Amino acid sequence: MRKIDLCLSSEGTEVIFATSSDEKHPPENMIDGNPETFWTTTGMFPQEFIICFHKHVRIEKLVIQSYFVRTLRIEKSTSKEPVDFEQWIERDLVHTEGQLQNEEILARDGHVTYLRFIIVSAFDHFASVHSVSAEGVAVSNLS
Repeated sequence: MRKIDLCLSSEGTEVIFATSSDEKHPPENMIDGNPETFWTTTGMFPQEFIICFHKHVRIEKLVIQSYFVRTLRIEKSTSKEPVDFEQWIERDLVHTEGQLQNEEILARDGHVTYLRFIIVSAFDHFASVHSVSAEGVAVSNLS
């Protein structure tokens, strides 16, 4: 099985929920593979989004490119529906003035069908997520 970026919309992945949406910067921008696009929050925290893989996957590494995110929590679910999330990873990110935060996370027990990303706090009133990528393999279809 070859490792691929499981989070790309071209792989069938979708952002099925986001707490905020700006028509110029919709949530789908995080998984479109275009480094020029992004999703932006509309203020107030926490903010969150849920990614659906439409299959069982095993994630080995996550890379999140963002701006102004202070604390990020990632929860996972292996259910057929976006329920029964369990906390998986929580990170305090470093503020990088004038450049994107590039957070690389080696994943343990990365079997998932859904991921919920929660921006618990930010360094400003707004934050943005430019890309989410998940290196790993598809394990099986949902049945």
